[in-house]
Amino acid sequence: MDEHDLILRLIDGDENAFCELYATYKSRLIYFAMRFLKSREYAEDIFQDTFVIIWQGRQFIDPNTSFSAYLYTIVRNRVLNQLRDLQNQENLKNQILSQSVDYTNDTTNKILEDDLSNLIGHAMQQLTGRQREIFTMSREKQMSHREIADVLGISVNTVQEHISVSLRILRHYLERRNVKCVDVILLLVCLDFLQL
Repeated sequence: MDEHDLILRLIDGDENAFCELYATYKSRLIYFAMRFLKSREYAEDIFQDTFVIIWQGRQFIDPNTSFSAYLYTIVRNRVLNQLRDLQNQENLKNQILSQSVDYTNDTTNKILEDDLSNLIGHAMQQLTGRQREIFTMSREKQMSHREIADVLGISVNTVQEHISVSLRILRHYLERRNVKCVDVILLLVCLDFLQL
């Protein structure tokens, strides 16, 4: 079917026309986004977001202008936003890492280190006693899952489940408090950079 007809049907809310346009442009737009992002996952997210925008704003599409150019403009803008977000995230991660592992006597670094330790300490209080015990044995005492299982008389699978649930709880606690770079902070905890 002619693309112009599909666009007219899309504007009228025809889901079949939307699906045809979606299928027509999927590979091209994902490839276009991947050239800049080097990640299929990010590219697919941007493609999905683009077609959400298309569907939600379909009544504002001008059928007499290039639909293809309109799509590529949306994808390009979202790619630029994603690249900017990734750069900001990388800068923030580097800042947190540099501040967290810098053990000089500088007062500012000590305050930041203490704040981060307190935050993790509060997050750890969200765990049950058993979860905290297993998590501490694994992360602070560097015991293997098998060693923990033997000491506590439980299965390795149970140990793994407790650690997995603990990490989810810690992540959720930090995200609820709008903490930036949760993954970096959890990495620091897991690598025992912080003395909790």
